[in-house]
Amino acid sequence: MWKQLLPISALLFGSALLLFAGGIHSIILPVRGSAEGFSASALGLLGTGWALGYVAGCLIVPRLVGAVGHIRIFGVMCAFAAVSLLLQAIVVAPWVWVPVRGLSGFCFAGAAMIVESWLNDRAQPETRGKIFGIYTTVNLAAVTAGQMSISLGDASGFTFFAIGAMVYCLALVPTALSTSASPAPLTSVRLDPGALWRNSPVAVAAVFLVGISNASFGTLAAVYADRIGLALTAIALFASIPVLSGALAQVPIGFASDRLDRRKVLVATAAIALSADIAFVTLAPEGRMLNLALVAVFGAAIYAMYPIIVAHANDHAPTGTSIQVSGGLLMVFGIGSIIGPLLAGLLMSRVGPQGLFMTTISAHILMIGFTLWRIARREAVPKAEKAAFQMALPARVATPETAALAVGATEDRPLGEELPGTVPHQRPQSDSGETRAH
Repeated sequence: MWKQLLPISALLFGSALLLFAGGIHSIILPVRGSAEGFSASALGLLGTGWALGYVAGCLIVPRLVGAVGHIRIFGVMCAFAAVSLLLQAIVVAPWVWVPVRGLSGFCFAGAAMIVESWLNDRAQPETRGKIFGIYTTVNLAAVTAGQMSISLGDASGFTFFAIGAMVYCLALVPTALSTSASPAPLTSVRLDPGALWRNSPVAVAAVFLVGISNASFGTLAAVYADRIGLALTAIALFASIPVLSGALAQVPIGFASDRLDRRKVLVATAAIALSADIAFVTLAPEGRMLNLALVAVFGAAIYAMYPIIVAHANDHAPTGTSIQVSGGLLMVFGIGSIIGPLLAGLLMSRVGPQGLFMTTISAHILMIGFTLWRIARREAVPKAEKAAFQMALPARVATPETAALAVGATEDRPLGEELPGTVPHQRPQSDSGETRAH
């Protein structure tokens, strides 16, 4: 195994640097913006700008790479990501931060796709699953380390902006020094909502609502923690613990979803998240320990939902379309991610910090209600026909290439292919209920 890992160690290191810098970037902005007196609605727009840029990057960067090449575009993405972070340090104003955050989202998506494309190209069928697992673990550790690093210094100065920018630049070194040929063209995706809906209404509705919930929390968790008076170290923990608890929760939740109706597992997971939502709103905790305990439960639920949804959609996907379905769902998640931080920011400006969890309450109630309605209308997929559950990075940092790498970990198929977004729906397992027969 180590012989297979050695050739991709530079790529894993570059990806870790990218995620470390992204972790710093994602937490320094809300912390510094809150200290500067930015409104919650303005800080919410940072998440909206990021999501817009990230979705645009997933759609546009494959064409840029096809025209110019992987290494050159990767260098451009890292350079502009560093520039965006430095510009936000120089001009501390929402009217600059929001569009520049969109630029950083675009660059981050492009850089991540290129790294994942290289991993796809280097991985062998017999080692792809292990490589995907190691890649996921490395990136989770890197983004957590980046977020936690802010507790080591003063967030009010220039230091962390400079460190983040330097690490963005260092992330381009492994690929810039690579002597190997460029990999296959990047995976591209064209959204076809109608085909996705026919394949699985539950997956489309749920992933949209998860986008609203998770992006709201990912953008404004540090703002919430700051507004209720937590210290800087506790703020970093409040943003980082949910990611780790979500990663750990995917193991038992994935085990359950492979054996039970995934929709029921999704409802149970959403109910756990809803209980944490309600506790945040009704108890309005101020102490460090209670907030961290509640957010650990909350993160374990919200960050385990996305892989359940993708696995459920792939249960119904016609053979050979798993990458298309996963990529399409990622785009629907992105649309929810554009809307969620905007709504949560506005609500926090009106009612205070608890407005964040009022937003997630609404998303989780709608998810539970719609999924229960679908359960009543259609029976579960037989266990023998289920697709494999795959652990996943938080969808906010996933790309169509991530979907291709994850699918390739369980299926020996050519990767780097175009995702046309046209998902056939003549399969008896369609979750929409029109053609299924048992």
